[in-house]
Amino acid sequence: MISKQTIDKIFSTIRVEEIVGEYVQLKRAGSNYKGLSPFHDEKTPSFVVSASKQIWKDFSTGKGGTAISFLMEIENFTYPEALRHAAKKYGIEIEEDQREISEEAKHAQTEKDLLYKIHEVANNYFQEILWNDEDGRSIGLSYFKERELKDDIIKKFQLGYSPEKKNAFTAYALEKGYSKEILEKSGLSIFPENAPAGVDRFRERVIFPIHSFSGRVLGFGARILKSNVKTAKYLNSPETEIYHKSNVLYGLNQSKQAISRKNACLLVEGYMDVISLHMSGIENVVASSGTSLTTEQIKLIKRLTENVTILFDGDNAGIKASFRSIDMLLTEGMNIRVLLFPDGDDPDSFARKHPQEYVEKYIENEAMDFIDFKAEILLRDVENDPIKKAEAIRDIVKSVSFVQNALKREVYLKEVSNKFGLSEQSLFNELDVQKQITQNQTHHIQQQQKEKAPPKMEIVPPDREKEDPFLYDVLFMENKLVDHMLMFGDIVLKRRNENNEEYQITVIEEILHHFEEEQYTFLVKENEIIVNQVREGIQKDELRSGNFFVSFMDEEITTKVVDALIPMDELENWASRNIYPPNYGDKVADQIKGDVLLHKYRYIDYLIKETAKELDHYSNSDEGRYYDLIKKITLLKQASIRLSHIIEYSPIKGIYVDRRR
Repeated sequence: MISKQTIDKIFSTIRVEEIVGEYVQLKRAGSNYKGLSPFHDEKTPSFVVSASKQIWKDFSTGKGGTAISFLMEIENFTYPEALRHAAKKYGIEIEEDQREISEEAKHAQTEKDLLYKIHEVANNYFQEILWNDEDGRSIGLSYFKERELKDDIIKKFQLGYSPEKKNAFTAYALEKGYSKEILEKSGLSIFPENAPAGVDRFRERVIFPIHSFSGRVLGFGARILKSNVKTAKYLNSPETEIYHKSNVLYGLNQSKQAISRKNACLLVEGYMDVISLHMSGIENVVASSGTSLTTEQIKLIKRLTENVTILFDGDNAGIKASFRSIDMLLTEGMNIRVLLFPDGDDPDSFARKHPQEYVEKYIENEAMDFIDFKAEILLRDVENDPIKKAEAIRDIVKSVSFVQNALKREVYLKEVSNKFGLSEQSLFNELDVQKQITQNQTHHIQQQQKEKAPPKMEIVPPDREKEDPFLYDVLFMENKLVDHMLMFGDIVLKRRNENNEEYQITVIEEILHHFEEEQYTFLVKENEIIVNQVREGIQKDELRSGNFFVSFMDEEITTKVVDALIPMDELENWASRNIYPPNYGDKVADQIKGDVLLHKYRYIDYLIKETAKELDHYSNSDEGRYYDLIKKITLLKQASIRLSHIIEYSPIKGIYVDRRR
């Protein structure tokens, strides 16, 4: 178990804007940072990071918290895994509490945990074989050296080698205590009937580990080195609970910082394309690893940039098939350029032939927009055939129809018009046709998915708050007062007592005194937990306000605290428009005083309504209790009238109106 001292050190060292910035392209907005939500598709940024408060808030989904909770949310980490990941990033040594782990705790490891662990073990094993085993050096390392890879690049991508012996790794893992079941589920080993000792899936191949966004090994790609063997050149891990090839991009972990820094991503096909470009100094590159590009992969890139350049081999027979990828990228709002290397070259060979500056300039100067690219490919064999030319133009317009932004669509169509000497009106007419075809296809697919999906039965609880305006009002003020405790808790207020003597009191103490004086029963469980923690803090001479609760391992508490600390107003950067509204809390002393009185007023109204409910029950059964309730309602109404004068409430005009001072 990670010691409390280590946890405290992690929280005091890590920076939320740096952690989140690896997954989301953040832009400065006043004192905060803003970006597109990584949890929800959106076009307008609603994701806010506060560097001063060290928290984040996603207004599109309602999620929020610390850097650690962000890692847990986006990487599906457990709390200890998130802490260890952050500690590794910031070079913090983990200290463990010396506690004996129970057998029950050992057996409580999930299959997912074991899959991550066995892949880590395998990755270390393959690297060890590559560098320190005789066959590993003479076969695996020699192959990488022939490809002109330097030691630092081999280590950066954690490349390895699986030996010729058919069950070398399987025997190693079984000896380490891993079960046949987990080895088989990981895809690292196969246990056929004729080989009960197991067979290594990747035997006699060089190994390319496939990492998650955060750097955990999810699976492997492996290349056979013998040319006379009738088997697949490349072999990949099968789909597992932790590895879904459609959700992964090779090299993203090693490239994410460069992509974010350059605000551009190069998209290639193979492992060696990524590695060779890195070795030449070009690091903003990822590969789809031989699979068709997926929406999930595009969204991974979009977290970091909207600018993508696709790099193709000059003689690639599958270029026309790549048109689907272009359309998908356009649908997701990406800005696309395409580069064809000279015949006989691919990104790997081109990067090894030329220095970094030459490769960078070649990509910059030779990459074309998707219209020029499709025109070049589609018009190669058209010659003077007007039918083929019309089909080629229709295909280009179809791609334009996938562009989401109306202004961009119009600019692209003008470019097509100029390129082919066609009227803009005819192109807009064709665009409408293509958009209708696309919408019909999308609708058809959605209908098929609905028909296949089992019907959902949902029980929606009644929204009691909206049905009962008295309850709604008191809940609103209860939440507001607790928010004040979180936001302004340690602010010292100057007050005067009945003798007009000045005294000082914190916001927390004043609101807490109000709750205790009213013997208030909290209607929201999270508020009760927070206030009880505040009381406990006062007993220990601590003022527990917002920052204390941010790292609470309770999702509902954390969400409430973040809501209080990052109000909706912070989505707007008013200063950029020369608008300077008053800051929330500028007049905190008056605000607290007014809201305490208003909560008292709302609570009395709520008690009157709840007490009135009891009258019918006792009207015929208990005369004494009945008159006690009438007396209670009368006193509550008198208190309500007095309060309405103090806060200047009018049931017609509302609260705080007609103030003359």
